[in-house]
Amino acid sequence: MSKSSRPSVLFVCVKNGGKSQMAAGLMRHRVGDTVDVCSAGTKAGDKLNAQSVESLQEWGIDISDQHTRQLTDDMIAGADLVVVLGRDAQVWSVGGTPVEVWDTDEPFERGIEGMQRMRLVRDDIAARVDELADRLS
Repeated sequence: MSKSSRPSVLFVCVKNGGKSQMAAGLMRHRVGDTVDVCSAGTKAGDKLNAQSVESLQEWGIDISDQHTRQLTDDMIAGADLVVVLGRDAQVWSVGGTPVEVWDTDEPFERGIEGMQRMRLVRDDIAARVDELADRLS
């Protein structure tokens, strides 16, 4: 990602298979090409979370063609904003790029699992993405 006339947002979680991919897909869907959107993981896994993909498909958003990426300092420095999803990923500013942490809903802490859990996570992230999109416009 490079600083350009369009704002750029980098969504980060640990594996880059679930929350950060969902946030990126939701943001792309919400704002189209008016914002440069990327996602990465602090310890990137090798595949997307199938339930994350399915939960967005329920809303007509397809992220199945995305791939996990390992977070780099260059990615952070090149973004206008880094958004960390959840409590597990640790990210520090590089080159003055602001880092915002979204303490996302963790339904499993309430004993909610499976697709019910993923829909709650999706809904929480979607509300936050909508608020961020409004801030960026």
